[in-house]
Amino acid sequence: MKLKDVVSKECCFLLNESRKTEVLIEMMERIHAEGLVADLDNLKKEIFYREQLMSTGIGVGIGLPHVRFKGVDKPLIAVGLKKSGITDYESIDKEDVRIVIMIIVGEFQHKEHIRLLSQVMEKLKEKEDRETLIQSENSEEIYNFLTGENEND
Repeated sequence: MKLKDVVSKECCFLLNESRKTEVLIEMMERIHAEGLVADLDNLKKEIFYREQLMSTGIGVGIGLPHVRFKGVDKPLIAVGLKKSGITDYESIDKEDVRIVIMIIVGEFQHKEHIRLLSQVMEKLKEKEDRETLIQSENSEEIYNFLTGENEND
């Protein structure tokens, strides 16, 4: 499974909100509006439950909310960018989060879950790559960066 198989261009966007709770709601509402998840209320419940266990602010400006959710059959990824940063994300390094990547997989898709987390982190491990993504101006640029659509393989 490749990122381009699970990243929806319509769910790659510049965030309007600037606080963690509102950002996560904005992203889940976009996923719901695109018809990728039918049960928005349960998705919110699961994502916020996960955040209560431990913040998904993994450091270096990245928030990685993720959940195994019985409301989806096919894994999906949404990406939100906040260039000015989300100050209340509670990241482990105390830095503002500027890249939020939400990963939702089916409740029994453990392997896919781990594989996608790994692929996302591989794509964003270098500071220069994170900075390139942050400079994206629209959905297409975000999507192309993550999926490598403009790269010559």
